[in-house]
Amino acid sequence: MALLNQCHFIASGNHKQGSDNPYERPPAEQFAPLASTFQRRLLLGVGSASVVAIGANFSGITSFLLGLSPDTGRRLKLDVLYPIGGYTRCFQPDDGFEFIYPASWVADQTLLYRAAERAELERSLDPPSLNSSNRRKRNVNEPVIAFGPPGSTGELNVSVIVSPVPLDFRIEAFGGAKEVGEAVIRTITGSSRLADVKPTLLRSNLREDSDTNLRYYELEYKVESPSFRRHNVTICCAQKGKLYTLNAQTPESTWQHVKQDFYNIAASFTLTS
Repeated sequence: MALLNQCHFIASGNHKQGSDNPYERPPAEQFAPLASTFQRRLLLGVGSASVVAIGANFSGITSFLLGLSPDTGRRLKLDVLYPIGGYTRCFQPDDGFEFIYPASWVADQTLLYRAAERAELERSLDPPSLNSSNRRKRNVNEPVIAFGPPGSTGELNVSVIVSPVPLDFRIEAFGGAKEVGEAVIRTITGSSRLADVKPTLLRSNLREDSDTNLRYYELEYKVESPSFRRHNVTICCAQKGKLYTLNAQTPESTWQHVKQDFYNIAASFTLTS
C-alpha cells in the first residue's frame, strides 16, 4: 500500500513547491526507485492485493506502473486490460493467436458490422437449410480481426487471416525465408487483377520458437501501381491444418512514422494453441 499511497500523492499534486522538490522531476525519474518493488509484487500473482488495488487505472497510473516492468506485465497478459508501453494485446484464444498493437488503434468497423450481420442471421427464426451449400460461410480470405487508427479508411491497419490448409502443409517446403518471401510476391502478382501492380520483396527473416517448434516467417515488401504505393510487413505461420497470416499495411507516405510499430507488432505475433 505504501507504493499506492505514494502514487496517489504524486498524481494528486499535494507536494511542496520549490526548485529542489524531487516530485518536480519527470515521472520516469520519480518512479524509477519503485520499479524493482513493483516487479516483485507483480510476480506474486495477478490475484495479489497490490495488483487488484491498482485495477482502476486511476489517471493512467496503472499503465505507467506496468511500464516499469513491461516484460512481466506482458507475460501476465495484463496488457489485454491496460496498455503497456503504448501497446494493447489482442488475445484470440478461439482462433489461436495473440499480438500487440498501438493502444490508440480500434477494431475495424467493417469487420464488426459483418460479425453483427452473421450473428443476426444465426438468430433468425427460420429453420436452417438442410442444403449445406446454402449456408452462409465466412470467406477464407476475410480477416478474423483487424485494427487501425480511429476514423481511418483501412489503408493503415493490421489484420489476421486464418485459412484452412492440409494437415501436412509446411511453409518450409517452399525453402528458406527468402524463398518464402519470393513465393508470396509471386502470389500477389498472380492474384492481382491489375496488370501494372508491382510487388517488391525488401526483407525476409525466420523467427523460430524452440519451445513450440514453430517457425514464423517475417516478410517486408512494398506494392506499387500508378494509383497507390503501399508498404507491408507480414508474418506467416502454419500449424494443425491452419495457415496464419498477419499483415500490417500502410501507404508508403506514412511508412517512416509507423515502421517501428509494425516491427513491434510482427515480433509479438505468437500462436497460442
